[in-house]
Amino acid sequence: MSPDINQIGTQKVRNVSSGEVLELKSFWEQQNVAIVFFRRWGCMFCRLWAKELSEIAPILKQHNIKLVGVGVEEAGSKEFSEGKFFDGDLYYVENISTYQQLGFKRFNVLTILTSLLWKQSRDAISKGKAMGLKSDLIGDGLQNGGCLLIREGGKMLYRFVQVGPADRCENVEISEQFGLENEYKKDAENEKNSKKNEDTTETEKE
Repeated sequence: MSPDINQIGTQKVRNVSSGEVLELKSFWEQQNVAIVFFRRWGCMFCRLWAKELSEIAPILKQHNIKLVGVGVEEAGSKEFSEGKFFDGDLYYVENISTYQQLGFKRFNVLTILTSLLWKQSRDAISKGKAMGLKSDLIGDGLQNGGCLLIREGGKMLYRFVQVGPADRCENVEISEQFGLENEYKKDAENEKNSKKNEDTTETEKE
């Protein structure tokens, strides 16, 4: 069952940098928005997801789609912000009940440890390490997150709910929901070709 967007809109978040408190609905009152609810600022999976989301950020900006990252708590937010993992605005909820209202599940100590052994988790850890990402143990590690894609005015296009801690809403899904799939795929292909040319050049130098 989808959450009541009007009720969710009254939930408050605090800006990591300025401390300004806003209601969630302020993000979609005048523009489209992608709101990502991270599970923990120091989590390797969250930092990987943030990096991946930053790849689509330029396209979203071109189309006046706001990209917002929200965390469970203040603890660890400064390190996340300073690490420049995410190309968007950062906030944390005033009350963790916001996550509960959105239907985001919560692990216990046993289930979170078990989930770290899942193939998806192991693959994400390997990818993150290959990218040079690091993690820490600051904050609540039991809460899962997800994301909301919302049209200006409050129409919810899509709600993504994490099942495992390494679950991530793919950029292609975000682009499709906002009707930008062709532009995103073209941009991704250009990036792929650019990387291929760089690798070829490096090989020739050797």
